[in-house]
Amino acid sequence: MKRIDLTGCGTALITPFKGNDVDYEAFEILVDRQIEAGIDFLVPLGTTGETPCLEDDERIKVLQIAKRRSKGRPVVVGGGTNSLNHTIRSMKLLEPYGADAFLIVVPYYNKPTQEGQYQYFKAVAESTDRPIVLYNVPGRTGANMTAQTTLRLAEIDNIVAVKEASGNKEQIEEILRNAPEDFMVLSGNDDDTLWMMEKGGAGIISVASNIAPSHLAEFVHAAGKGDFARARELEAALIPLFTNCFVESNPIPAKAAMHAMGLIENEFRLPLVPAQQVTYDLMVDTIKNLGL
Repeated sequence: MKRIDLTGCGTALITPFKGNDVDYEAFEILVDRQIEAGIDFLVPLGTTGETPCLEDDERIKVLQIAKRRSKGRPVVVGGGTNSLNHTIRSMKLLEPYGADAFLIVVPYYNKPTQEGQYQYFKAVAESTDRPIVLYNVPGRTGANMTAQTTLRLAEIDNIVAVKEASGNKEQIEEILRNAPEDFMVLSGNDDDTLWMMEKGGAGIISVASNIAPSHLAEFVHAAGKGDFARARELEAALIPLFTNCFVESNPIPAKAAMHAMGLIENEFRLPLVPAQQVTYDLMVDTIKNLGL
């Protein structure tokens, strides 16, 4: 298996729509904006990308664009579902089009036990030669992956990282203390990034960097260099953005901000709908305060 470096700031890319079609032209511009801002890796086809509402041909084209315009940055592709067979089929579909690694979420809705989670991820890893990034986000899946299960999975050769969005600091610190040296722990919550990196975390897969990629890259790179004083200064200015990106379901506030910046249409596929006016106004104020 080829090793992959996922340190730094990765962006969980939104998927822009126009007239209910994927706006591929806008997506190209968004990817270029990320690369120019110094983002370290790209994460298309995740939750933030509204992937459950994309067709297979749309997913392939989004991945192709991300890979073609990545300028050598790793492309970590969302491929998880709540069925092992469907997840493996999804990965096989996307492997030929530039997936450097796969981000695989804890199966949602099923509420698997810890042993079920272990066996599922083990089978996923055995089905591919690509690196696997575990994704623990119990607020969306209904099931937490414990530190013990994560550490057990970290022993599998091509399971190389975890995106931890549980918000459970005790659990995350246990992973950071006991994971193999080359296993990367990535924050799944923008506002958890700094304390995780202070304790040895590798970086972040960010929602907020869709809006402010240069700001997030500078913030995460400062922390990565051990300049935590500078990182804390930058974090203080970014906290309102981190908070406000989740006043409604992600990516609703992020898309509102990006629409206000003239980057995309403010469109979704059901069951998501555009932000309430109060949220839209909040995001306008947030980006103005950041000079965007």
